[in-house]
Amino acid sequence: MQLGIVGKPNVGKSTFFNAATKAHAEIANYPFTTIDANRGVMYIRKACPCRDAHVTCTPHNSRCVDGIRFVPIEAIDVAGLVPDAHKGKGLGNKFLDDLRQAHALIHIVDASGSTDAEGNPCDVGSHDPISDVVFLEKEINYWLFGIIKKSWEIIARKCELEGKKIEKMLAEQLTGLGIKEEHITGAIRKINLDSTKPSQWKDEHVFQLTDYVRTISKPIIIAFNKSDKAPDALMTKTNELTNYIVIPCSAESELALNNAAEKGIIAYTPGANEFTLLKKEGVTENQLKALEYIRTHVLTKYGSTGVQRCIDEAVRMLDLIVVYPVEDEHHLTDKEGRILPDAHLV
Repeated sequence: MQLGIVGKPNVGKSTFFNAATKAHAEIANYPFTTIDANRGVMYIRKACPCRDAHVTCTPHNSRCVDGIRFVPIEAIDVAGLVPDAHKGKGLGNKFLDDLRQAHALIHIVDASGSTDAEGNPCDVGSHDPISDVVFLEKEINYWLFGIIKKSWEIIARKCELEGKKIEKMLAEQLTGLGIKEEHITGAIRKINLDSTKPSQWKDEHVFQLTDYVRTISKPIIIAFNKSDKAPDALMTKTNELTNYIVIPCSAESELALNNAAEKGIIAYTPGANEFTLLKKEGVTENQLKALEYIRTHVLTKYGSTGVQRCIDEAVRMLDLIVVYPVEDEHHLTDKEGRILPDAHLV
């Protein structure tokens, strides 16, 4: 199970990835910093059964903080996409191919409007972030459309001459993308196509099918990153994204809080709406000002940095549950005697 972190260059994808995984992905302010996909582990929040069972758990593959279990899920930080990537523009189809195994996508969008369509820096507020949402979905749709069209005539002919099901054949062609037969069936019904005569489908019908399948097989969360720096006029544009889950986000703030917590400066749990200052000794005035800025402009304003919420919502869309495999169900232990050691998403 994987989450894909996607978006154009220079919007904070690697910062988001670092904040969520604490991996050492390269972070820099120029396009194509991430040449190869970075992989790491993110964590979703779920109530740990240790509380209800009145036991002290001993996590192995996860961690428990005050009765909240942080459950691992693999993530991939895909290098930045630019318009017409499906035609080979920018670094091209390689990035789209990196998405093959992703089950859900977190689209990092520059809410501040300070990067143009190519990911180059521009004046704050001068670029419409909504256009980035449209372009990314367009690129993924054209990518999937291209895969389907490569063998379309052969598939259509086999269906009509040999009586094979178009749903089954398309699902087999797209199986490596996490697309199932029921996804295809649902799309055909919604668009009202004749599944017995696929050769009569026009390209626009196939593209409609592609779009529907993409929305089901690769649901997208919109992380409105740099929200603390975004003009109010751009933040209100989230109202235009009625069919999406849009989460105000500041990956930079989350990374700063994680780093401060690791240094023992603050007590902070990912996803929390506050932090506690533990010491001032050795902390510079600029660091204190930065922490106060995060408290005022991010945590108080939005309820969290948004990073953890994006991860939680992406997994929620996949209808996954957390299971705790144990050998002794009465004592909730594995063969080594560890209590509720592992948590897995299924």
